[in-house]
Amino acid sequence: MPEQLRTSTRDLDDLRLRVQTWLRGRTGERSAVSELERPTGNGLSSETLFFTARLAPDGREQRCVARLAPAPEAVPVFPSYDLGAQFEVMRLAAGHVPAPRPLWFEPDPAHLGVPFLVMAREEGLVPPDVMPYTFEGWLLEADPADLRRLQDRTVGLLAALHTAPLSPGRLDFLGPPGLRAHVTATRRYYDWAHGALPVPLLERAFAWLEDHWPAEPGPDVLSWGDARIGNVMYRDFEPVAVLDWEMAACGPPELDLGWMIFLHRFFQDVAEVFGLPGLPDFLTREQVCAAYRQASGYEPRDLDFYETYAALRHGVIMARVWHRRIHFGEQAMPDDPDDLVMHRARLEAMLG
Repeated sequence: MPEQLRTSTRDLDDLRLRVQTWLRGRTGERSAVSELERPTGNGLSSETLFFTARLAPDGREQRCVARLAPAPEAVPVFPSYDLGAQFEVMRLAAGHVPAPRPLWFEPDPAHLGVPFLVMAREEGLVPPDVMPYTFEGWLLEADPADLRRLQDRTVGLLAALHTAPLSPGRLDFLGPPGLRAHVTATRRYYDWAHGALPVPLLERAFAWLEDHWPAEPGPDVLSWGDARIGNVMYRDFEPVAVLDWEMAACGPPELDLGWMIFLHRFFQDVAEVFGLPGLPDFLTREQVCAAYRQASGYEPRDLDFYETYAALRHGVIMARVWHRRIHFGEQAMPDDPDDLVMHRARLEAMLG
């Protein structure tokens, strides 16, 4: 796998000056911004920047994370980036899970060329995507008891988030609730991302969903959307920050459960391709469902459907990411469009 997937064409020095000018307009002329840094292990869809702000008038320092909508020339992963919606979801989720503290949302693209939001930066460790946490690092070296605690506490985040009240009208900006609406939105996204070059394997997966539709989908809850350990920050194996809310929606709890189970399976498969042991007994379906049942009292169901749906969604996203890599000259277009799906063999087996 590549050491780092490119997500931006923006110059950091220019961005720092622009961020500082914007911050001074918000907080005072004596405010200043440190050098900007980009994370190296996670983040594919939008641009993330780390910096420290010295705020006027008292010089107080605030460690910050900024998320910027991607520039159009960077081949965006998603058709739109509603950072205002992410800002509001974080404010809502903070009452139920340790979401980052939102600081500012700037909808005006005049400052940095795109809308952006700024949140407080937490201290801790995040399981990396590149190189994957199943290859090396602190999770692989963890004591089994610590690893199990991390797993169960992370599943507990989902149970806590899913208790957030869905007040009428409060989450309308996330789109209509329900499984059918969620799958319909995914199909629209697929058509936007790959309509010019269809991916037959993903087309087959959409047909499979229709043939295996749950008889009675679960209740609608606030769904995190990108529910995986690579979007959680930990200290001493305890979650301290839940990150990345751009895929939030309202739908059955199994949307998050299936995504969490499949995404670990994806990284485990990558490790095994390279002959590495990975973490085969971590975040299994049985363990995730048992932990969720204990934390919530709800019995997850139809996980074959939801894990396959997660594999389909991930396939649509990663095929789009591969188009970005092609755009940046990091990879050639494959002869077979099904090879744009990194987990082709796994998805084929799930459909088989």
